[in-house]
Amino acid sequence: MKSFVPLLAALAMAFSPIGSTPAAAKDASAHSKTKASKAKAGKTKVKAKQGKRIAIKSTRVIKAAPAAAVIDYDGEHSNFLEWQAVREFIEEMVAQHGFDRSELESLFGQARFIDSAVQLVKPAPPGKPKNWQAYRDRFIEPIRIGAGVRFWNENAQALARAEAAYGVPAEIIVGIIGVETIYGRDTGKFRVPDTLTTLAFAYPETPNRASRMAFFRSELANTLVFAREHKLDPFSLLGSFAGAVGMPQFMPGNILKFGVDFNKDGQIDLRNSSEDAIGSVANFLVQHGWNPEHRGSPVFAADVSPNHAWEPLLERGLAATLRPEELRAAGVTTATAVPAERLYGLVDLQNGAEATEYWVANDNFFAITKYNRSYFYAMSVIELGRAVSAARAD
Repeated sequence: MKSFVPLLAALAMAFSPIGSTPAAAKDASAHSKTKASKAKAGKTKVKAKQGKRIAIKSTRVIKAAPAAAVIDYDGEHSNFLEWQAVREFIEEMVAQHGFDRSELESLFGQARFIDSAVQLVKPAPPGKPKNWQAYRDRFIEPIRIGAGVRFWNENAQALARAEAAYGVPAEIIVGIIGVETIYGRDTGKFRVPDTLTTLAFAYPETPNRASRMAFFRSELANTLVFAREHKLDPFSLLGSFAGAVGMPQFMPGNILKFGVDFNKDGQIDLRNSSEDAIGSVANFLVQHGWNPEHRGSPVFAADVSPNHAWEPLLERGLAATLRPEELRAAGVTTATAVPAERLYGLVDLQNGAEATEYWVANDNFFAITKYNRSYFYAMSVIELGRAVSAARAD
C-alpha cells in the first residue's frame, strides 16, 4: 500500500469475514435511507494497519459506558442490535472469547453510527500527480519541528532507553510520532467502538468492501479484548475515524501485539503515556524488520542511467532484495558508498512535473513502510526526525 495516512496506517487483509456480509449490507442500506439527509462528505485517506485477532483467555467482562456518557462529536444513535450481522458478531465473541452476552448487548445498544467515518473511508477521486516535495512540506515545517524538539527534550530518557533496548534511533521514533499526531496534539476524538462498529457493519460500497469489513470486525474484536484485559470501559478509548489510537495511531490489534507498557505502570496507554508510545513504536519497527546492526542512514541519494535498465527494480515491492552489484549493473549509483554486505531496494519519489528523486534504501527504510505502506511516509519520518535532531542541537 503506497498510501498516505498521517494518522493512520495502512493495507493487505489477513482476516476472513465474520458473520453475514450480505445481511450487513442490507441492514446498512436500510439505515442509510433513514439518514440520507444527514450525510456529510469529507476527504482524507485511511491508514489501516493490519492486525490479526488475538485470542486471549479471560473471565473478566467489560463494563458498558454509562447512559449519560458525553459524546463530543456528531454521531447518530442506531439500534445495532437489530442488525443480523451484529447479533452474529456478539455470538461469536461469546463463543470464542468468553464475553457475557448481556454486557455486549448493552454496549452495542449504546454504540453510535458515525456517518463521517463512512464518508472518509470512501476512495478519494483522481487527483493531481504524486508530488513528494508538496507532501514533504506538510510535515517538515516549523510547528512540527518545534513540537518535536519539546517532545524529545521532555522524553529524552525514555527515547534513550528505547534506543538501547530495541536499537531504533530516537530520531526515527520522534519522526513517526510527529508525522502521526504532532506528538499527541491530534490523536482523534471518536469513541473507538462507535467508528469500528460503523465500519465493520456499514462499510461503503467499494470493490474491497468485504475485506475491509472483515478487517474492521477483527479490530472491533481486538478492541473489546484489549479493554477487558486492561479493565477499561471500551467507550473510554478515543481515536481516529478509522479506530487508530493514541500518539502513534496504533489500531487495536497492533496495541495487543506490539504495545509496550514502557513506564511499567501495568497499563498500555498510548494516548496519555509518552513512554508507552515510544516503546511501542520501537517494538513495532523491530518486529517488522528493523535491523539494529544497520546503523547510519536508511537511505542514500541515487542517480539512474538514461538507458532505464533500472526500471524493473522499482517493482520489487516493499523489501530490500538487491545486492549493491545488481544496482550498479542496472545503472544505479550513489554518491556515498553503501555497505557491500547488505541488501537494498530502489525507491522513486515522484515530484509531479518535476524530476523524480531516486534513493537506495536498506531494510530499515522498508521497516518504516510497514507502519504506513508509502515511500513518501517513510521518507517524511526520516526527514522530520533529522530536522528535529538538528534543531535540538542548535
